[in-house]
Amino acid sequence: QVQLVESGGGLVQAGGSLRLVCTASERVFSDAVGWYRQAPGKQRGLVAQITSIGRTDYADSVKGRFTISRDNAKRTVYLEMNALNVEDTAVYYCRMVTPRGVYWGQGTQVTVSS
Repeated sequence: QVQLVESGGGLVQAGGSLRLVCTASERVFSDAVGWYRQAPGKQRGLVAQITSIGRTDYADSVKGRFTISRDNAKRTVYLEMNALNVEDTAVYYCRMVTPRGVYWGQGTQVTVSS
C-alpha cells in the first residue's frame, strides 16, 4: 500500500504564496499525480495534474497562478501556489494513479484570508 503524505498547507493572506508537497512512501511508477481540493459544501475537484512524461493540466481557475512539478528521485510532487485568493481555501489532496491502484493522501488545509 503506497502512502502519500502532504505538507505545506497553512494560513496565508490573499495575494500570498504556498508550496504544497506530496511524498510517496515508496518508489512506484505512477501514470499521473494530481492535486485535488475540496472546499466546504463543494465536491472535490482537480486542481492540477502531471503525468509520467511531464505533461501538465490545470483547472481554469488556477492557470497562470499554480505550478505542478515532480521530482521522481525524491518521490515527491509539488504544487506552487501564487496569487492566492479566498476562493482557493480548501483541503488539498494528493492523488496518485499507478498500475497497482489509485492512492490518496490525507489532505492538507489551505486557508486564504482576505
